[in-house]
This record gives sequence, structure tokens and C-alpha cells, in this order.
Amino acid sequence: MQIPYELALGWRYTRAGRATRRNGFISFISGVSMLGIALGVAALIIVISVMNGFQSELRERMLAATAHIEVKGYVQGDGAPLNDWPALATRLKGNPEVAAVAPYVQGEGLWVNGEINKPSLVQGIDPASESKVTTVQKHMKVGEITSLKPGEWGVILGVDLARGLGVRVGEKVALVTPQGTVTPAGSVPRVKSFTVTGLFEIGWIEADSRVALIHVNDAQRLYQLGDAVTGLRVRLNDLMKAREVGDGWLRSLPPGLGISDWTTQNASFFKAVQMEKRVMFIILTLIVAVAAFNLVSTLVMVVTDKEADIAILRTLGARPGSVIQIFVVQGAVIGVVGTILGLLLGLLVAFNLDHVVGFIERVFGVTFIDKTIYLITELPSKVLAGDVVIIVATSLGLALLATLYPSWRASRINPAEALRYE
Repeated sequence: MQIPYELALGWRYTRAGRATRRNGFISFISGVSMLGIALGVAALIIVISVMNGFQSELRERMLAATAHIEVKGYVQGDGAPLNDWPALATRLKGNPEVAAVAPYVQGEGLWVNGEINKPSLVQGIDPASESKVTTVQKHMKVGEITSLKPGEWGVILGVDLARGLGVRVGEKVALVTPQGTVTPAGSVPRVKSFTVTGLFEIGWIEADSRVALIHVNDAQRLYQLGDAVTGLRVRLNDLMKAREVGDGWLRSLPPGLGISDWTTQNASFFKAVQMEKRVMFIILTLIVAVAAFNLVSTLVMVVTDKEADIAILRTLGARPGSVIQIFVVQGAVIGVVGTILGLLLGLLVAFNLDHVVGFIERVFGVTFIDKTIYLITELPSKVLAGDVVIIVATSLGLALLATLYPSWRASRINPAEALRYE
């Protein structure tokens, strides 16, 4: 099959002959444009993949210590305990979207070890059912979640909280709660001694430094709740349906209940991450746009250099549209090759980011991730096919757009004027 002459000439011009120094310079500029597009595409893929990984990693670590949905008792906006929670739990389990339900008690307290004291969020859990709604057990560094026994006053601390208190497994630590004991001298805080039975490390600083787990029965006694609990944690078969299921329960469950899901509990954070992802996409797209502007310059120089060739083609009967196609092909080849190179480089780095980052940190002695700031301890990466398609399409679109003016200018060349001095 015969190749259209527009395609053949466009491909030939892309390879820029070596006969003259000028052609060599044009070839160099073409290579720079191609390299610019490749670097822009690679940077987009790498950064967007890191943003995706960052968002996914934080979501997983946040959900390791929290449930997909929480159902609490509310009285005029203030927290109230759930008294008849077993019946409510049975009703929630009747929803086909629900995988598991677990009761919990939540309160605040001050942990004291000698002269060291650290505030924390104290969560009373039932080890048997808690392991079905959260993944804390998978993040245990020392001990097991089943080490919490009713009446034994054991506690599992986040590693950062335990480190701050200076305690290890098997040692005693005191908890001071705001619920005071009434005496003739007035109300005094309640103090209870606990034995550290385990340590967990989720990799989320908010949990590792502020959360302490005790048995739900001990928490009920400590916070004087009787048989009531603070609320119920619910795990769904599909966490993305949390908002839908929660909205349904708001309409069907009895009044006086508050329902929150993981999307609303951390809504501002995830919105900020999503906004940052969009802004980074726009900023890095400018790199590809700059490379496209270089492509415009390259094609304008090629058109100027090939005026005589264009004039001869026109005198032989080539239509203006055919001339446009020739230079569109040249620009498209540069754009496609640059995009493919950037795609390969971006995917190579994105899929091996941990090795690349580790190598850079060792060579230059720097640390990219400070978990006290970014809440995670390593730089994650998650490549999404949808993002890659958008990046590739954007790059190809900008490259094609960059060819329009030079190609149009080439089609407007007057053969008589171009050949006057030839």
C-alpha cells in the first residue's frame, strides 16, 4: 500500500537532514521540544501518582482506627450514651450493605507516668467485634488486641504515646479522667492504674500519639455509663457507599441518633488533597505547554527553511490542505514520540518510587517524608489508568494545537515569491 506523500514528507522533515548546519540546528531544537514534552508528561504522571498514593494511603490508615460509619446518641446536639444499643446493632446488621457492627465507648483522659503526662483519646472496645470493623490488629507492634480482658484494666497504647510516656509493655501507667468523684471536700478527678498490654503503630500520627484502647467493660465502669455505650461502629462491604447508607439511616432510624461516615469526618482534609491534586495538575501541565511553544518555534523555523520545497510542491499541484498535513504530521510525530517517552519514564519511576526515593535519600542525606507533618512515614505511589489517559491526551492535544499556526503559515506561502531568488 502506497504511503500518502504528506505522511512521507512530514516524517522526512522530522528526521531533519544533515546536509546543512541550519538543518542540524533545527533537528536539535526538535529534540529539545521532544525532551520537554517527555519530561512534562513524566513529571505529571509521577506527581499525580504520588498524590493518588498519598490520598489512598491516608484513607487506609485513617480507616484502620475508625469505621466506615459511626452511629451515636445525640440530645440537642450534645453526645448522649446509647442504652438499648444491642437492639440497634441488630437492626443495623439487617442492612445487606453492612459487614460488621461493634460497640465502643469514647472519652478523654490524661495518662500519667511519674512527672510525665500526656492527654489522649480513650476508646473502649470489644476485641472480638472490633477486629471485624477496624484493622488495628494488623498494626499491632507488640501484643494482641485480645489481650484486653474485662476487669483486668489493661491498655493498648499507640507507639508514639507510649514513647512520650516512657512506658513499655508490662509496665503500669495511671489514667486521670475528667469525670470526678464527689467527696465532702468537693469533686476530685478519678485516677485508675492500667497495665500496658500492647502497642500499635498505624502510621497515622493522630492515632499513634493520641489514642489508647481499653476494654469496653472497663470503659463503661470508668466513665460511669452502666451498660450504655457511646456509639456503634459499622463496617460496610463497600466503603464508597458510606454516604449513601448513612443518608438512608438518617431517614429510617429513630430520631435522636447522630450518623457520621468517614467521608464527613475527614471531609476538609480529603477536599484539600483533591484540590492540591488539581492545582498540581494545572501547574505541571504548563511544562508540557512550554514544550509545545518550543514546538511552534521549531515548526516555524522548518517552514522558513523549506519555503522553496513548499513552493515547488504548490506548483506541482499540491493543495494548501496537503501542505498543512505535512507539517501537522511533523509536529504530531514530535508530540507522540515525546509523549511516549514521558509515559514510559513516568510509569517506570512511579512503579519504583520507593527505590528511587530511597536512593536519593541515601546519596544526598535528605528526608522527603516527615511523619509529624505528612502523617505517613513513606512516599506512596498509585498509578490510575484514568489519570494516565488524561495526561497523555492533554499532551497530544497541546502538541497538535502547536502545529496549527506553523502549518497554516506554510499553506499561505506564495510560490512565486518563494522561488524569486532560487
